[in-house]
Amino acid sequence: METKKPSKMAWIWESIKGYRVLYIVGILGTIVYNAMQLVVPYVTQNLIDLFVTGEDAATNIVTKRDVFWTLIVAMVVLTLIRTVIVYLVCMDVEFVSQKSLYRIRTHLFDKIERQDMAFYNTYRTGDLMTRLTGDLDAVRHMLSWVFRAIVEAIALLLSTAIYFFYMDWRLAIAVLAISPLILVVVVKFRNKVKPRHRQLREKMSQLNTAAQENISGNRVVKAFAREDYEMDKFDERSKDFAKTNKLTAMTWLEFYPYIETFANLMPVVLLVVGGLFIINGTLTMGEYVAFSGLIWAVQNPMRMLGSIMNDFQRFGAAAEKVMEIYYSEPQIVDKPDAIDRPERFQGKVEFRNVSFKYDDGVLPVLHNISFVANPGETVAIMGETGCGKTSMIQLIPRFYEPTEGQVLIDDIDVSQLKLTQLRHNIGLATQDVLLYSDTIDGNIAYGDSSLTKEEVEKYAKYSAAAKFITRMPEKYDTVVGERGVGLSGGQKQRISLARALAVKPAILILDDTTSAVDMETEKQIQHSLKELDFPCTKLIIAQRISTTKFADKILIVQDGRITESGTHDELVALKGYYYSLVQLQTGEEV
Repeated sequence: METKKPSKMAWIWESIKGYRVLYIVGILGTIVYNAMQLVVPYVTQNLIDLFVTGEDAATNIVTKRDVFWTLIVAMVVLTLIRTVIVYLVCMDVEFVSQKSLYRIRTHLFDKIERQDMAFYNTYRTGDLMTRLTGDLDAVRHMLSWVFRAIVEAIALLLSTAIYFFYMDWRLAIAVLAISPLILVVVVKFRNKVKPRHRQLREKMSQLNTAAQENISGNRVVKAFAREDYEMDKFDERSKDFAKTNKLTAMTWLEFYPYIETFANLMPVVLLVVGGLFIINGTLTMGEYVAFSGLIWAVQNPMRMLGSIMNDFQRFGAAAEKVMEIYYSEPQIVDKPDAIDRPERFQGKVEFRNVSFKYDDGVLPVLHNISFVANPGETVAIMGETGCGKTSMIQLIPRFYEPTEGQVLIDDIDVSQLKLTQLRHNIGLATQDVLLYSDTIDGNIAYGDSSLTKEEVEKYAKYSAAAKFITRMPEKYDTVVGERGVGLSGGQKQRISLARALAVKPAILILDDTTSAVDMETEKQIQHSLKELDFPCTKLIIAQRISTTKFADKILIVQDGRITESGTHDELVALKGYYYSLVQLQTGEEV
């Protein structure tokens, strides 16, 4: 499912395409404004040496007053310029990071939308939500702050080190000799915190999944009065996440005392060595003050390395999760030589020796299935729960691929057709109905947003939904809750059926769509399906004899095999499985 992924840094570089020049300008600006940190110590050094402690300080105050004011003005002006550059750089990198975040999130959602059913069987909803939110925020933070902080630390450290060596190389070596020790501590910290950030991202994903599942299944929770149980379960996940989060944060505290100790040794070294150099006359007071005024510029980058490394590892763990989806590819796609059929399909469906098993399954679900549904025919499929009925119909729109054999539409293997054209010719309504948080009109017209109000009402009548819709306060403008909350199971099924009919499919697939409606409503729907104003081949999975008895062909599926095939009368005459169903449901001898 995945293509070869580039490195994380190459991926970040790819994500800022179109904004690279702007981002580089921001990074260069970071280098400039950090180099300008030397302005104040440099001016301070000259002011002290010329006008305070120098041999000619008293004379210079009188004769070089213009130099004094020039240095003061230069310091103020350059400080203001530096402040402006800092502001512009922050705006620059934030702009680029937000644009890149938008691009990545859009691409990621597009990838998720176009994946196969196998993808959704693998990834949890809460996990995908985490990747679209928290993980992407870590990526944005990397672009907007971490990269800039790394450049800032390096630029500040290097520029300060160069200035130190320019003033006195011996004192510079003495002060900077502690830096490698801090670097060793940071590397050890990195190695320890890296796996903990990966674990933290997984715990967050589990927490979000638990919340999502609980909220989606709130009716089941309330029906069984399991609120306390679910609270305990969520509390356990929350504690687990908090524990891992705390452990990750505490990792830095394990190493922080060492870094802080080494960093605080620098002023001590400066005081001792610098004091000796002043006494010996090899260092001026101005140079010492400059060293002292810039010691923070060595300490802070060293202190920041831990925080930067922590954020860097957070980014690394998040980027792995995001890139896994970002570069994933669906297995079921259009072939390069796919047949272009923009015209409406005739609707012939044929299974030729089809066998199928799921990727994570051991035993096949379907065995050597063969049948033909001619254009306009109604084919009913019956069988015990778990016998493979739903798996069979999911092969028609290529939600899955058969492991053996062929599924053909209009005598063309579905794998040779373009997916969009194939699925535009299929209307699908399932027993497990998903309605969107939209109006009833919007849900029915989901497959074709150009439908007029009159057309929406027509398809609602076909599905026997018009009557209950018109009794609602807002009628077709009534907004249904998430997943159709507020509607009965039968009402949701009828809206789902209207949605499937509204695209005028050449092939209509109904998976136990009328299981939640009463017998009278079912009879109305059956009558409507016979009177559709467009030709349509119907494949109907059902358990009621009243639904199947008028079908042109009835298929009995048992253990993944078609064991009986024929009309109602033919199957009754066989006195097999179908015959026993008729007796069971009617209570009469046939």
